[in-house]
Amino acid sequence: MSNDKKIGWSMPELAARVALDLEDGWFVNLGIGLPTLVADFIPEGREIILHSENGLLGLGPKPAPGEEDMDLVNAGKEPITLKPGGSYFSQSDSFAMIRGGHLDAAVLGAFQVSQYGDLASWKLPKDPLGRVGGAMDLTVGSKRVFLFMQHTTNKGEPKIVDECTYPLTAINCVNRIYTNLAIIDVTVQGLEVIELAPDVTFEYVQEKTSAPLKLSESYQEKSTILGVKE
Repeated sequence: MSNDKKIGWSMPELAARVALDLEDGWFVNLGIGLPTLVADFIPEGREIILHSENGLLGLGPKPAPGEEDMDLVNAGKEPITLKPGGSYFSQSDSFAMIRGGHLDAAVLGAFQVSQYGDLASWKLPKDPLGRVGGAMDLTVGSKRVFLFMQHTTNKGEPKIVDECTYPLTAINCVNRIYTNLAIIDVTVQGLEVIELAPDVTFEYVQEKTSAPLKLSESYQEKSTILGVKE
């Protein structure tokens, strides 16, 4: 287990897993980068209205190669499709939706997240570049904040930490963390692993996390019934 990026879920598999947790009728913002993969895996028959902060509602999956329209892009300037009934509007209206508390969830990326649900997502400490963009509004305005991320950095350093050392986006805002290794809830009792990726042990996840974890009782019971070794 030397390369975390080849262990557990692939990013498309993780995107599909995130999509399963989005409930019918929810309005959901997909952040720039990895979270945009979720649009390709919305379960059939479930109506999830995807929002982009540059002024779009009703995003669909990525267009097929050769069918891109560069006048139709998400907040990360990636080409997208728009579902029937989708709409365009000004960025000021988009942020009125966010700040008005109308989003059921935001799926965002992260550089670091603390055991308390503090999020650092906009600037690396030694990098002169970095803009907080709409992340500050999304973390505060959305009813739920889900993180979609690799469990460690390219150098193998933990991204889930006791306390963030990078500039903060918002404090105590994260509800759930999805990584290639595990799904982790942020609770008042601490970080709780509610699901492990295939062939990944709890001990390995803890080794790659610099904040204390505990395994949820419900997942332990499920694993016992299915005969899964942790």
